[in-house]
Amino acid sequence: MLAVRIESPNDFDEWRGKARRLLAAGVAPHQIVWRQGREENGLFEGGEEFLPNPDGPVGSVPRAFIDLARQVIQHSDPERFAILYRVLWRQQADSQLLTNAGDRDASVLTRMASAVRRDSHKMKAFVRFKTVPDASGAERFLGWFEPEHYTLEATAPFFARRFAGMVWGIVTPYASAWWDLEHLRFGPGGRKADVPAEDAVEEDWKTYYSSIFNPARLKVSMMKSEMPVKYWRNLPEAERIAPLIRNAQALEQDMIARAATQPPARHLRQKARAHDGDPNEPKEIASLAEAKIAIEECRRCPLYEHATQAVFGEGPVSAEVMFVGEQPGDQEDLQGKPFIGPAGQVLDEAIEKVGIDRRKVYVTNAVKHFKFEPRGKRRIHQRPDGGEVQACKFWVDLERQFVRPKVVVALGATAAQSLLGRASVTISKVRGEPIPLDDGSVLFITNHPSYLLRIPDAEGKARERGKFEADLAMVREVMESLEKSGGTRGRA
Repeated sequence: MLAVRIESPNDFDEWRGKARRLLAAGVAPHQIVWRQGREENGLFEGGEEFLPNPDGPVGSVPRAFIDLARQVIQHSDPERFAILYRVLWRQQADSQLLTNAGDRDASVLTRMASAVRRDSHKMKAFVRFKTVPDASGAERFLGWFEPEHYTLEATAPFFARRFAGMVWGIVTPYASAWWDLEHLRFGPGGRKADVPAEDAVEEDWKTYYSSIFNPARLKVSMMKSEMPVKYWRNLPEAERIAPLIRNAQALEQDMIARAATQPPARHLRQKARAHDGDPNEPKEIASLAEAKIAIEECRRCPLYEHATQAVFGEGPVSAEVMFVGEQPGDQEDLQGKPFIGPAGQVLDEAIEKVGIDRRKVYVTNAVKHFKFEPRGKRRIHQRPDGGEVQACKFWVDLERQFVRPKVVVALGATAAQSLLGRASVTISKVRGEPIPLDDGSVLFITNHPSYLLRIPDAEGKARERGKFEADLAMVREVMESLEKSGGTRGRA
């Protein structure tokens, strides 16, 4: 028997080089024992030092086999080298072997490749970076992952593209990957203890997971299939899973009770279609309720083509203060209500903390349709451009006309651009300053609450949150001053 040693567990070029030498020498699969790393040879196993080193082509295989082999080589099954070589050998006589669905070897390779792809997908989904300050005080990010197969090297370029602007490392038991803003390097593996147990972003993951949990769609077996239990110990949000499952029935009943107060979306669309004329130029709209119906047929910009629905503002018609954000997010787009995601929770908490009466607040967005970029099953937020903001200004102006708030708060630069009619607004230069608007209301500009969620370090997050709450406290003071001076207005 001939012992052939593979040093790297997932180096396709190494296996390919050895396989070409074996094929050139005419060594049949049953004459080979594949060894990995420091695994010792058997007593009657010879070495590979006498095999030829072919320079030219050796045999031929379909391109599909090369692509398949590059994936299979990442599998953890020690038999993968032998099966790959056996298929390589057999294809010299049967080039269509891989298309034979009934062939056992071809079927095994297909299942191995599928398992590798799933493992790579799990890495992309379940790696959680945590903040680690380096010696210079700069931030870098570390993530721990325990793959079933040798998928780190093939998956790491995805993280280099996705997180190109931060210094990060991913540590696994068998290898590690490191990105320094320019180069992707690989090193030895490590231990879970090498990565911090928690950091300031942990609570954000938990908040986000709780906010997107839909009890009406809960299927525990499917959830465990997509998010296997073995990964839970490395996911900060996993500690919320058990209580969310326990309370799913109560949460579902609460959703039903809240949703029942809103007319079905199809009913609104049917009423909107009853209007004649160009949808870009709707008939005269006499109330906030009519505007909410009419916006379902809005075609002022192309964003309606991919969004689930238009998301109108929400709050009392006699609201004293109006908060204007940028645009609906993923959850807002699906449920048709503004500020119900993680950013909305941050806003609600801040409003309550500074003492603003939430019953007097109207919340809306400068743009009414969700603008996003699809990435697999996820929809990634994209900032609306100036044309889209201008197209939606029609609806924001209607909301201001009917609600007539005394105080308007622009959350972020996009909202400020819409309300001021400017191409750009620098928040740091205008925040905290009351700006009179042409309808007699006062405008305050501050950061969007989603900005607070993106700050990685605890100190910076606390500092910016304090500024945000100070801005809202100023809004409360203005509201109180207007009430004392009789500046509030009644409704007929």
